[in-house]
Amino acid sequence: MKLSQHPKFIILKERLKKAMGNNIMLLLSFFVGVCGATVAIVVKNILHFTSSLLSTAFPEAEVNYLYLAFPVVGILLTVLFVKYFVKDNLSHGVSIVLNAISNYNGKLRSHNIYSSMIASSITVGFGGSVGLEAPIVLTGSAVGSNLARIFNLSNKQTIILLACGSSAAMAAIFKAPIASIVFAIEVLMLDLTAASVVPLLISAATGTILSLLFLGEGVMLTNTPVTPFQIHNVWIYIVLGIAAGLVSVYFLRTSRFIEGQFSRIKNSWLKWILGSVALGGLIFVFPAFYGEGYENIGLLMQKNPDLMFKNSPFFGIISDYHIVFMLFIAGIILLKVFATAMTNAAGGVGGVFAPSLFVGAFLGFFIAEFLNHNFGFHLPVTNCILAGMAGLLAGVMHAPLTGIFLIAELTGGYGLLIPLMVASPIAYLTSKIFEKYSVYTRKLAEKGKLRTHNKDKFAVRKINFLSLLDTNIRTVNLDATLRQYVEVIADCKRNIFVVTDQDEKFAGLLLMDEHREVIFKQELYDTYRVRDLLYIPDVVVYDTDTAEEMLGKFKKTKNFNLPVITKDRKYLGFLSRAKVLDVYKDVIAEESDD
Repeated sequence: MKLSQHPKFIILKERLKKAMGNNIMLLLSFFVGVCGATVAIVVKNILHFTSSLLSTAFPEAEVNYLYLAFPVVGILLTVLFVKYFVKDNLSHGVSIVLNAISNYNGKLRSHNIYSSMIASSITVGFGGSVGLEAPIVLTGSAVGSNLARIFNLSNKQTIILLACGSSAAMAAIFKAPIASIVFAIEVLMLDLTAASVVPLLISAATGTILSLLFLGEGVMLTNTPVTPFQIHNVWIYIVLGIAAGLVSVYFLRTSRFIEGQFSRIKNSWLKWILGSVALGGLIFVFPAFYGEGYENIGLLMQKNPDLMFKNSPFFGIISDYHIVFMLFIAGIILLKVFATAMTNAAGGVGGVFAPSLFVGAFLGFFIAEFLNHNFGFHLPVTNCILAGMAGLLAGVMHAPLTGIFLIAELTGGYGLLIPLMVASPIAYLTSKIFEKYSVYTRKLAEKGKLRTHNKDKFAVRKINFLSLLDTNIRTVNLDATLRQYVEVIADCKRNIFVVTDQDEKFAGLLLMDEHREVIFKQELYDTYRVRDLLYIPDVVVYDTDTAEEMLGKFKKTKNFNLPVITKDRKYLGFLSRAKVLDVYKDVIAEESDD
């Protein structure tokens, strides 16, 4: 018997709900915060243990041939775990969360509580070039979703608890509570209401506090020497924003292309061998691609970037020649997306959050170092690195606010706020010009399953307009006489009639108000026919039209009613604009109900 079905648990649950009343969400959001933080702490410790264990085999400053093997082994273990134990798709964790919100009222499968956590730890621990953030967010979200199911909460409350789980996980990973709340609102598009914000605050604060207790008080970039903003340097942040936006487009399209090519391969073992071997080769040449890559961002900050190549076969030439060093930095920027996409395409599990920050950091470093070294500028390299990180995050995820607040909190203050506020929105807008959807939303949007980012459009799509048809409007044959038409009028209270031909196909309409004078002239009853009075509408609704197309036709014609027919012109009924709008309002009210 499941725990949720045990009589004692049911009694305890009901007593708790009765005692807490309307405050049950506050208690559950705290519990979700504890669970989300625990997940992040456990995953980070598993990763640290795995990396420490494997790194004992790494020579300090020699070519490391194990880079060729570790990703192959790690992805194989992940594939076996997913294929034979989980038996479900675990890739792109945030997309899974968005799909749950959009199409399943926030309901996630129970295995998501542990499956992504285990799979991503194996993938990244053995060198997979992806991030742990998305799997941890999925895990935290699954905790909130399944807890809501146990307590029989409403759909709206389920989605709020799901978002609480994601916020708690994010807050615990980065010790950035504000950014984690912004992430839930901006990326998951949670409605900003008192009913949602207060639980988010509780979960994010809980996640951050537990992370501080168990992982230490320092944040990732807490000792970063940030240079105070100077107005004469504003141009470089504009340049960085544009560059980050363009690189984001490159990142999105290249990732999509690689995963698309691999999706054509039906044999999962062939995917594994091709992707993992290619990944191993990339890591062998660029050791910085091993794992999440945050330690390499630290080396950039500490002005020791050449150390990231110490296990590369090209270490000597890289450290001796600046131009070669810069070419390798450019190679890292351009090829990191290949390493990330290969990891996921081969069967690994991980996200693009860390890779986005990684590429952004190297982009900022490259631009600042290039201009300083070749043109005599004195640009603050660290500031450019941080602005680049925010820019790539904004461009890839279409989340400029998340980029701003995350980097601000990671540096332990808001001294860099203005540069971030310049670079991040510019990167987002530049990316948006070329890519309408983010890395998380594109596939859902292409399938018409993305509700979160356009609730009005999704509400329209939920309308089954064929169920709203008025089939009580009388039909008249095209060859009927005026006398027969008048007899129909006498037997009906409507002022509009449908005309069909001998094959019962739609021919047009009769608008009584348009020929009222004729129907009172009895001498015309046997000479006039319906075809002489026929009105053929410019626009009709087809049963194959989407709800958006149907509404577009109402908007174009400004008609109150439109006939609905099949492609072979069989008449089905009349659609009322008023009835459609009533249903639309009901859907919106249901979606907005707190």
